[in-house]
Amino acid sequence: MAQAGGVPSPGAAPDQSYVFKLVLLGSGSVGKSSLALRYVKNDFKSILPTVGCAFFTKVVDLGAVSLKFEIWDTAGQEKYHSICHLYFRGANAAVLVYDITRKDSFFKAQQWLKDLERECPPGEVVVMLVGNKTDLGEQREVTLQEGKEFAESKRLLFMEASAKLNQQVTEVFSAVAWELLRREERKEGRPQRGDAGLALSGAPAGPARCCAR
Repeated sequence: MAQAGGVPSPGAAPDQSYVFKLVLLGSGSVGKSSLALRYVKNDFKSILPTVGCAFFTKVVDLGAVSLKFEIWDTAGQEKYHSICHLYFRGANAAVLVYDITRKDSFFKAQQWLKDLERECPPGEVVVMLVGNKTDLGEQREVTLQEGKEFAESKRLLFMEASAKLNQQVTEVFSAVAWELLRREERKEGRPQRGDAGLALSGAPAGPARCCAR
């Protein structure tokens, strides 16, 4: 749900604004910080491992609605794993990242999802599974089908991307934004928008319901 102060009353003027907390999850070196940097600043560079958590903000224009993402980029190294659950609290959305060239990172992403499920009531958090580094396709260890099937089994949104080549990065966050907006409109009893903002590649059909056990 949108954070306090960010949600207008149902009878508010057309120009509305929401604030959502989004956490980036995944093991080390899968490209979480690179995805965030590319999305927020359209920049890509070699980044040192995140220590604890990094923070970004991004305002998304969805027509008559303005949506602000507060993006928490969590550290993926094992030594920080025990404290990362603190950043789950109050999250409206999570982008769960793995590296398509590392099968171990795909399995780790599944563990991160379990950790998130322990902290978040079922259905409260929009979760997008992202296979990053499609620019290294010749080194692929996780197939598109594997990622898609896992996402479908857990009712997650799914997409592959390349932060380096800026492929599907904006689409990842836009898909999350539109799903969050649709959920808010359902809560407020307002007519829901269509899927015009969702040009997904590899996303499961039907409404995404996340954190389902």
